[in-house]
Amino acid sequence: MKTKLAILFGGKSDEYSVSLHSAAAIIKNVPEELFDAILIGITQEGKWLLYEGSADEINDDTWHKENLSPVLLNMGDDFKGLIRLNEKDNTFERIEIDCIFPVLHGRNGEDGTIQGLCQMTGIPFVGCDMTSSAVCMDKEFTHVICEAAGIKTAPFVSAVSSNKLNIKGLYDEVVEKFSTPIFIKPANNGSSIGISKIRNYEEFERGIMEAFQFDNKVVIEKGIDGFEIGCAVIGNENLIIGEVDEIDTKNDFFDYVEKYSQHNSKIHCPARISDELKAEAKRIAEKTYRALGCKGLSRVDMFVTTDNTIILNEINTIPGLTDLSRYPSMLRKIGIEYKDLIVKLVELAMEQ
Repeated sequence: MKTKLAILFGGKSDEYSVSLHSAAAIIKNVPEELFDAILIGITQEGKWLLYEGSADEINDDTWHKENLSPVLLNMGDDFKGLIRLNEKDNTFERIEIDCIFPVLHGRNGEDGTIQGLCQMTGIPFVGCDMTSSAVCMDKEFTHVICEAAGIKTAPFVSAVSSNKLNIKGLYDEVVEKFSTPIFIKPANNGSSIGISKIRNYEEFERGIMEAFQFDNKVVIEKGIDGFEIGCAVIGNENLIIGEVDEIDTKNDFFDYVEKYSQHNSKIHCPARISDELKAEAKRIAEKTYRALGCKGLSRVDMFVTTDNTIILNEINTIPGLTDLSRYPSMLRKIGIEYKDLIVKLVELAMEQ
């Protein structure tokens, strides 16, 4: 009997379009002999709609331009699945589900909100649980937990948005602690949205106001002199560690535009580092994954400094999942093809 797999895509997030591209790739790679895919699109306004069209229309964001049925997750104990609403005659239909695959990047998808909703239904779902998703999404909480676990992170301070925030005083405090350059990041956001590299007060003032447009808390980190690497992790108790990759960019950092265009950047997989450094990166990736209570999948991003020290950058619990994204590419290098990855992720969800 096929597994009824609900794939959630879209969402009320700055990363809505990224979700569409990831979901389209997953849908095209779902083994049809194993799964009945039920596609649930979430509009940017938050409407949940049952979608029965092609992956191409998801990819180019024309999926919702037709008369689609609203759906909602059933929270009762009578059945596990969706309720499809027929607005013409006020009737409803039950759609049973065995597993949910939330392909929702960023806020309201990767931060524990959807995960908490799924946990309430009792339906198995792919990826980290609510608590782990929330702490991994919040860059300050990630810093605090990982430092307590003995994992090196960049020195940082956090600040909360307030009309009374003394921006000049904060700048002086940060520069005294770290010197420049520094990075300002929204505490809860992904795809490098709202991140700025700062060299002086004018850039600091602009950067902190931009970051506060995306979150009411920001994290200010010391700039690390080095380059970025990443490592894919998959599993619950028993972990599979993918190949280590390397970001080679001419820009100040691997920003949103570069992540999805790579005009001035290139991804090297495997990374151009020694075998000893690769082994250390994999060890840190596993330690980070376990410290933050991750399940299913995550991509751990790190820096390699000029003296070959590895420092944790952040962790992504729903990394990009297009055919060309870093996460599936790292696993492909160790023999896990995309279709096998989907099967494995659903198996891990069902065993919880």
